[in-house]
Amino acid sequence: MTHIRTSALKIPVDIAQYIFTRLHQMGIRSIHGVPGDSNLASLDYLPNAGLKWVGNVNELNAGYAADGYARVKGISALITTFGVGELSAVNAIAGAYAENVPIVHIVGTPSRISQQEGLILHATLGNGKYNIFSDMYRQISCAIGELRDPSVAATVIDHTLQQCWLKSQPVYISLPTDMVKQKIEGENLNTPIDLKHGVNDAAEEDDVVGVILNRLVAAKTPIILVDGGARRSQMLETVHLLINKTRLPVFVTPMGKGAVDETDENYGGLYAGDGSQPEVQKRVESSDLVLMIGPVKSDINTAGFSSKITQQKVIEFYGTHIRVGYSSYIGIKMRDVLRRISNQVDLSKLPVHTNPAPKIVKEHNDGSPNITHTWFWSKVSSFLKANDIVITETGSPSFGILDTKFPKGVCTLSQILWGSIGYSVGACQGAALAARDSGDEDRRILLFVGDGSFQLTCQEISTIIRLGLKPIIFIICNEGYTTERFIHGMHASYNNIQPWLFKNIIKAFGAKEGFYKSYQVKSKDGVTKLFEDKEFNECNVLQLVELHMPKDDAPRALRVIAQALGK
Repeated sequence: MTHIRTSALKIPVDIAQYIFTRLHQMGIRSIHGVPGDSNLASLDYLPNAGLKWVGNVNELNAGYAADGYARVKGISALITTFGVGELSAVNAIAGAYAENVPIVHIVGTPSRISQQEGLILHATLGNGKYNIFSDMYRQISCAIGELRDPSVAATVIDHTLQQCWLKSQPVYISLPTDMVKQKIEGENLNTPIDLKHGVNDAAEEDDVVGVILNRLVAAKTPIILVDGGARRSQMLETVHLLINKTRLPVFVTPMGKGAVDETDENYGGLYAGDGSQPEVQKRVESSDLVLMIGPVKSDINTAGFSSKITQQKVIEFYGTHIRVGYSSYIGIKMRDVLRRISNQVDLSKLPVHTNPAPKIVKEHNDGSPNITHTWFWSKVSSFLKANDIVITETGSPSFGILDTKFPKGVCTLSQILWGSIGYSVGACQGAALAARDSGDEDRRILLFVGDGSFQLTCQEISTIIRLGLKPIIFIICNEGYTTERFIHGMHASYNNIQPWLFKNIIKAFGAKEGFYKSYQVKSKDGVTKLFEDKEFNECNVLQLVELHMPKDDAPRALRVIAQALGK
């Protein structure tokens, strides 16, 4: 973690200064949100804590951006105002809760006396009740910190932030206007918050490790399957240790894509039940032992629950428990268990295996100049570079990317479980900013989004311009909602949208000439030339590509999963 010097801070300190100093200590450098009268006074404290204010166009986009920032940086923060502001962000926070993304949501609220007396203020429901919105957030937050008593404020703040990190989910902190400048003991700031995960019961851990090791050395065709839960629990270092020590074949799910090195000779491909490549599906489902790390058994992640891995040959590793076959070990966290397995397994007893490189869909030229999904996503495989950050929108991009091969170090962001369309535009801004805040501004940021989804949250392009971020934004123009068409209503009017002049969007949001480029591409040759263009690849300015595809075309995986979802 990153820490700042606290010796210059006055003791005692104002509560707002305390909160923001803690956020800086946890590695956050930029704060997303929208100003409102209940949070304005607190925003004045950001510069002194070493934090930059982003200022988004609306709270929903701010929440999506905070999500993207946290997935790249490790944790993020969002500030909204009471009622109208926090409710606008609730969809984004719910998605972060579902997908285990740690966001600190600070809500500026009316003064304590206004709340105690039940005054009828603006941005309330007019009934004098002030806990309604925080009660809503209790369902989508792993901890609620209500700052009402200065004597315990530091303890409440530290505990809430600790839970955000340890549980990798959003937390909610209410900051009344009259608490912003309240003085509290600042000595705690000299001691970083304890962010270490608790240890398992030694005897129970010994038991489960012994059982797993026995199963592992007895297996003839064991494999590792990395799922979304491994990516959202600060777990990847431990997962990579297991992969590198055992050298077992390793596969990923849609939510796990990008979690392992796809250039490793032991990488076998992506498994999603019937949505897998045939040879991948056969290899995974024929294994006699599957070490499944961080399972998320959702409809899309399993291609309509089409996974055919029987429970008796699975060992499932979760953040809070381990499941071996049909037996569960509650309260045993996977981190230490995986580390012990890596260090204690008798490698000489593991089977020698061969694991051919996964099949990648080749560029299929159907004789037409039109860009098709099958052709395009295979082309993307050769366009990607090591350490790219790839954001794919719910819909055809999130399915198309599954058939690409990632170079080493590629990070991918996609909201496969929550699936709120429009998420990716805000997440792109947050991811690009996180890369810059981490000193990785040279990493390319690539956004793939459909035209329908883009129309929901396109205003965040304005923030991207103002911050001077330089992603490449590919807008797939195919006249509407492709996923919905393949689920139901291929030719129904409700799946259509109003066509936009997307190429002109950046200019319309006020970008200055020379600081952006826009392209309109309608043919395979156009894509090839663009991907081979050196200046385009260098990403020196913000770039937008209007990419035209037939509206009745879709990626292979989308067709399979949409059919299952339709049923």
